[in-house]
Amino acid sequence: MTSDAHPTTELDDVVHQRTRLGILAVLREAGRADFAGLKELLKLTDGNLSRHLTVLADAGFVNIDKHFEGKRPRTIVALTKEGGRPSTPRLPHCETCSTPSRNVCPSQRQS
Repeated sequence: MTSDAHPTTELDDVVHQRTRLGILAVLREAGRADFAGLKELLKLTDGNLSRHLTVLADAGFVNIDKHFEGKRPRTIVALTKEGGRPSTPRLPHCETCSTPSRNVCPSQRQS
């Protein structure tokens, strides 16, 4: 490849897919989020969000913790060091992706 290759050749397909980029933007702001909050915020189905989280987890960008609170299942997603690395390019419109993310942080959700 020549040195004058277009910058998009440097993009990581795992990270720069629209939905996964949105997930990472929210997690970068909130640190962690519950599955239901991400689903609601990003307007995704259970299956769609689950698949994108699996791709991000397999790439080492997020940790997924599934546990029960009482009898209710709870899934918490958190960034890994790799997922929060500063080398991910900042895109101007991504700043707005994470604005409402405080609502998906488990410690701030109202039961």
